[in-house]
Amino acid sequence: MFYLFLKNVIVGPFLLSVFRPWVKGYENVPHKGAVIFASNHLSFMDSIFLPLVVDRQIRFLAKSEYFTGRGIRGRIIRWFFLGVGQLPIDRSGGKASEASLNTGLDHLASGGWLGIYPEGTRSHDGRLYRGRTGIARMVLEAGVPVVPVAMIDTEKVMPVGSKLPKVRRVGLVFGEPLDFSRFAGMEGDRFVLRSITDEIMYELSHLGGQEYVDVYASSVKGRPQAGSAAA
Repeated sequence: MFYLFLKNVIVGPFLLSVFRPWVKGYENVPHKGAVIFASNHLSFMDSIFLPLVVDRQIRFLAKSEYFTGRGIRGRIIRWFFLGVGQLPIDRSGGKASEASLNTGLDHLASGGWLGIYPEGTRSHDGRLYRGRTGIARMVLEAGVPVVPVAMIDTEKVMPVGSKLPKVRRVGLVFGEPLDFSRFAGMEGDRFVLRSITDEIMYELSHLGGQEYVDVYASSVKGRPQAGSAAA
């Protein structure tokens, strides 16, 4: 109820009128059943714009830090993310990450829509980075299609480190659903998981026109880009 109130009454109409997101390929979104939306990740605003342009609720796997902040700001962020139905995910590895992924699987089993950022973190420079294979394992275990979604120019609205958004028009491009049922029962094969993940990342790169970098984004954050002066 709170989600629908925010989307249809308070936040949604305002954001749609200000940022005027354009959408391409929405006919590729299945009308029924569980779906995983795999998106590139350029801005904090990605988790806001995607739900605005679809007709069902999307729940995202959001980093657990959003739910553990302290002080007034931490409580507001936690309240907002819980209110819009985000699912906390522990990225520390081991049993904690396993439990987080199982939460996503439970949501898919109920026929829900789930949003995932395969890169695992926001791109710091607008390029597309290597995907984490957790999405591939989830795809195989849930047996659901993957719809790739390319976010366009959302980093111009709220770049990493920004406190307030800037008014820019953004776009969302939905690709054709990807079917990986041919790999059913092979979620324990790391080579299969890597192949599925790479296929998803290729589609995202194709849809959004981003340069692809075959390293994890988390491994290069904070490094100076090629050609730039080191601090």
